[in-house]
Amino acid sequence: MKVMTALLADPNPIHFDPRALAALGMPERTVNQGPLNMGYLQTMLARWAGGRDRLLSFQVRFRGNVLAGDRVRAQGTVTAIEDTERGRVATCDISLVVVGGAEVLTGTADVIIEE
Repeated sequence: MKVMTALLADPNPIHFDPRALAALGMPERTVNQGPLNMGYLQTMLARWAGGRDRLLSFQVRFRGNVLAGDRVRAQGTVTAIEDTERGRVATCDISLVVVGGAEVLTGTADVIIEE
């Protein structure tokens, strides 16, 4: 996570300094950056649909943290399918879940599934 802190220009010490977490009363495991967590969901959708260019919309809400050592599962459910000028589009409810824990991101996405 320390490398990603530099790449994302995110100087918040919760991403790289366990002592800062302790001072905040948080578990002493660093917190994964939000954009990386969103990336897990975007990758899931892109692999399912056949490429990142098929992702039309993506909205998420942050509900919790992913900590160092956590395993996560990206998941989704198709809630609607519509024929559009761009092709057949699936609307999906999506979430990122800490395995054995809670949902940390929830949202929706529209994905082209057939042109």
